[in-house]
Amino acid sequence: MKTLKVMALFCAATLTLASCSNNDNDVEAKLDTKILFTSNNNDGNVNMYNVINLNSVGKATLTTPISAADGIYYDANQDLVVQASRSTFGVEGYANITSFATSTTVAASVTGTLDMQSPREIAVNGNMYVVADNADVDGDSATKDGKLFIYTNNGGNFTLRNTITTNFKLWGIVFIGNDLYAIEDTTNKLAVFRNFLNNTSNTTLSATKSIFVEGIVRTHGLTYDAAADLMILTDIGDAANGQDDGGFHLINNFTANFNNTANAETLALSEQVRVAGSNTLLGNPVDVAYDNDAKTVFIAEAGNGGGRILAFSNIGSGGNLTPSYNASLSKASAVYFHKE
Repeated sequence: MKTLKVMALFCAATLTLASCSNNDNDVEAKLDTKILFTSNNNDGNVNMYNVINLNSVGKATLTTPISAADGIYYDANQDLVVQASRSTFGVEGYANITSFATSTTVAASVTGTLDMQSPREIAVNGNMYVVADNADVDGDSATKDGKLFIYTNNGGNFTLRNTITTNFKLWGIVFIGNDLYAIEDTTNKLAVFRNFLNNTSNTTLSATKSIFVEGIVRTHGLTYDAAADLMILTDIGDAANGQDDGGFHLINNFTANFNNTANAETLALSEQVRVAGSNTLLGNPVDVAYDNDAKTVFIAEAGNGGGRILAFSNIGSGGNLTPSYNASLSKASAVYFHKE
């Protein structure tokens, strides 16, 4: 794994880094480097936040050639940031970002065919990149469907291996081992496809299991932390209200809770912790990331105030929490947390 070098812009904000000087613009991070990568649908740029200390957050921007993006992922082994482009409708990767001394303009160094219509979240398993597309597959708005595009990262190219059509609309997806978990958009349901990548041909596939999550109106984003066995789901509430009816749910002991909830049954609110309310600034939380060491949740908030990146600490009991970090980001769409 390459050691992530934090841009000079971050230096003043990071207590755990070596000191900066005019002769040392790139600062090599220690093992507690924490970077939040973000996408947005306003300009398509990648904004990177040094979140070691939420009281002093530094930011650097990669100006990209695309104008809108959603799912985002950072591969430390390849030093590669990947976005799902909503302007070119393909997957794009920007390499060697640790070589930049500050905010800069980048060109896509890893690209592929432009196959999608409405790409959203990215989930990664090894060199396999899965993108959820929430376009109407059959052209009939009365039937809910979606498509999962499965790409292989061959170093210089994203090659489309196959596509999977689902019988529900898609948004957030995440791998837990070889199983792909997916939210069912427009609902409060969470589905799983066991051994998902074993499906190597173009096909229509039903979820192995799907459950309702009590207390959620409409979920979008999700993330899972294996060390904590914690699943986090966002709730955007009423799609017409992007300002103040959102929230997120923490599901502790997720493996047991999910396995103990039968297919088509409901996971009780008593098994969850909910964060919501007027103090949270959550109206349309579309994606989520988690730092287990700091017990901090990061949110891409697309609606409130035009878009924000929010962080929440002291989340254990839930409730109407005030963000511990709040930064404007127009039409924020995705977050990915990286730690070394």
